Amino acid sequence: MSELTSYPTVREAEFYEKLSNGAVRCGLCERRCEIPKGSKGVCGTRVNINGKLYTLVYGDVSAIESRPIEIKPFFHYWPGSTALTFSTWSCNLDCVWCQNFHLSKVKPEPAKAIYYPPEKVVELAIYNGDEGLCASFQEPTLLSEWAIPLFKTGKARGVKYCCYVSNGYMTLDVLKELHAAGMDGIKIDIKGDNEVYKKYCGGADVEKIWRNAREAKKLGMHVEIVNLVVTNVNDDENTLQWVIDRHLKEVGPETPLHFTRYFPAYKFNNPPTKAETLEKAYKMAKKAGVLYPYIGNRKHFWA
Repeated sequence: MSELTSYPTVREAEFYEKLSNGAVRCGLCERRCEIPKGSKGVCGTRVNINGKLYTLVYGDVSAIESRPIEIKPFFHYWPGSTALTFSTWSCNLDCVWCQNFHLSKVKPEPAKAIYYPPEKVVELAIYNGDEGLCASFQEPTLLSEWAIPLFKTGKARGVKYCCYVSNGYMTLDVLKELHAAGMDGIKIDIKGDNEVYKKYCGGADVEKIWRNAREAKKLGMHVEIVNLVVTNVNDDENTLQWVIDRHLKEVGPETPLHFTRYFPAYKFNNPPTKAETLEKAYKMAKKAGVLYPYIGNRKHFWA
């Protein structure tokens, strides 16, 4: 396994601690995997080689293109601009309805990876006329060791903004390091309560996600929250009200809240979200005091 370190996309991880018997504890996301020698973490992008933790996706870019910032969706953050948007492989969650499973369900292969130096990505953004850099498509937390120097380089070269489109399950250390590097925006998904995460997303503590949204606001970052409303999963009135109430408590009424329509994908075939369900969520949010609720992914109907 030590031969992996010869590939440019394999670098020693920044966020981890050494344990006894050569094991390590990853500090990238709140799974905090304990990884024995020769093993990988849950996401498959972190490997313990001889008692050191390595990332397998340093600059391993799976997709890259210029996209309008509103697609993310960011509605109150650099409107009218484009961001050079990029991703790597895999995810630290396992949502059964994942829309980008062709990226998030694929493990990295360093021997086949095409390495993108941070400087190359910044040059491409400048060449394209993009005002921002955005990690998206799959979970960008896994790219953080590379995104930190990328964002620093981008800001030094005049890129106006840097952001993540994230499930919000990174550790606070990672969030703070990203912010210090120049990340000033984050869109965070809230998929429901802990039961939803446990049953449909491979497990996660939603309290840690709300904590990160709250802390991002305290750091001065622009935050927008997205709730994917999934038919017969989190579309009942009680769950919608819970999301709205927590949104108001943790990030405040001025933070945009997007209710996004679900469509069948990957391993999940429940019917698409009904228009009236999203309209109800919008009205509930307005009534509760959310200043900027939105309906997203609204194909085939007006809302």
